[in-house]
Amino acid sequence: MSRWRPGKTPGSLLAVALAGVLLLAGCAGQPPGANYEKQPSIALEDPEDTHLGAKFAADSRAHDGTSGFYILNVGMDGLLARVQLIDAAEKTLDLQYFIFRGDTTGKLVTDALTRAADRGVRVRVLVDDGDTVAGDEQILALNAHENVQVRVFNPFSYRGHSTFRRLLEFTLHSPRLNYRMHNKLMVVDNAVALIGGRNIGNQYFQIDPGSQFADDDVFVAGPIARDLSGTFDEYWSSRLAIPAQALAALPHPGRHLRELRDRARARPTQLSPTSQSDGIDYVAKIASGEPYHGLMSGGLPLVWTTAEVVADSPDKKQVDTGADRGEIMANGVVKAARKVDSDLLMITPYFVPARDELDLLKELRARHVHVRVVTNSLPSTRDVLAFAGYTHYRKTVVADGVDLYEVRAQLGNTRGSGQTARISRYGKYGLHAKIFVFDTRRIFVGSMNFDERSRHLNTEIGLIIDSPELAAQETTRFEAMAQPDNSYRVLFRPATEHGTPRLMWRTKENGLDVAYFTEPSPSAWRRFEVRTLALLPVRDQL
Repeated sequence: MSRWRPGKTPGSLLAVALAGVLLLAGCAGQPPGANYEKQPSIALEDPEDTHLGAKFAADSRAHDGTSGFYILNVGMDGLLARVQLIDAAEKTLDLQYFIFRGDTTGKLVTDALTRAADRGVRVRVLVDDGDTVAGDEQILALNAHENVQVRVFNPFSYRGHSTFRRLLEFTLHSPRLNYRMHNKLMVVDNAVALIGGRNIGNQYFQIDPGSQFADDDVFVAGPIARDLSGTFDEYWSSRLAIPAQALAALPHPGRHLRELRDRARARPTQLSPTSQSDGIDYVAKIASGEPYHGLMSGGLPLVWTTAEVVADSPDKKQVDTGADRGEIMANGVVKAARKVDSDLLMITPYFVPARDELDLLKELRARHVHVRVVTNSLPSTRDVLAFAGYTHYRKTVVADGVDLYEVRAQLGNTRGSGQTARISRYGKYGLHAKIFVFDTRRIFVGSMNFDERSRHLNTEIGLIIDSPELAAQETTRFEAMAQPDNSYRVLFRPATEHGTPRLMWRTKENGLDVAYFTEPSPSAWRRFEVRTLALLPVRDQL
């Protein structure tokens, strides 16, 4: 996951940023457009008046009022399900994302939203502004449609894509702009939803040869969809959700809307050749109707059970400091972890625990709880600064008896990876899923990484689901990622008489057991970069 951090910028801009933070830290201010009058709206009040609402309300009644869940861990299925569900919407669509790229998959989703709005569906889109790049503004063109409202969470004043100007504004207003909405949620007709860790973009659907992010979505149907809509409405009406028209974000909106409509109505053969990747025509896949038909027909059977929505309040910073009342979702996840009796599994792309979280892991190990963690290796990580922070804790957790695995960028096999062998051959695999399994009875799936940024600087959302069946599925996925062909097992070297304990990395390559006594890395420079960044006093930003 890309995140706005000084470590992501060129050296000269880093110097500007650090100097500015030192001189100007504390200058918060209000987001542009904060006083713009908003048009109020809420989730659909009668979802049972729609096909999806009626079907899953009846199914819920047949299952004692519980909700249905199905996990989509194949990246392409995440794309197909989104477009197919949007095409099935009758009355309302609510989308909330940290990143909404303007690449091939982003355009496919936007095209589906355009078609939905044209047939009378009310569309609300809430996007964060922390990691936008050139081209992403294509989603803002939808705001010109009479059936669409687009809002931007905690926006920058500067609407262009100059890295220098964007970083300069971040430096001048870092207390405000460092606070980001990291949620990922889509709700259709207030009856079904997709929630998990995937953003909208080629990387997140694992079709980009240059970078693939393994993740999960949970398809949700039944009463809990309304609870998820409630969190969306809370963010939609928050002071930081600024209407796109208040930002003058896109000149000539009518012209851009016409272009969107022309593209959305085009025949698949008229779409850009980039809509085909890895030899697969994704437009044809969408037209096939799967996985949507399977979810509707029972061919992909839902697990009907109870669950809890865990979500941060949109003003989480004020809640975290005690200045306001609200919810902090990490508290619920940590509480569930503390109740574990025998096994805790953690899948997280970033592992930068707070002091109390380290204490929790130590406490669990003292109670002989089997704790296993899989996270990114240096070759697979997309955030070197976060990885540098993680290096401070590896020896501690391994010494406490935690089984620690780092997923490889070049997979030995694709079991559990969520992508094809052909796309995996590029060696650009990375972990993006955020999953906990508690005693093989309950799971957490959502947007929260196990790091300080998710705990204090990002807003997050997820589900804690009571299901041994889903827990078994995610345990199988964990074990596939942690197998020697696909990960490095981090261990201490055999004891010697002299020197401090040092780490080693065990894996399997071409069928042979291999041990590395130096951190696996794309280059010596990358190892040097990590060691240097690890010296920075920025743990609470990671």
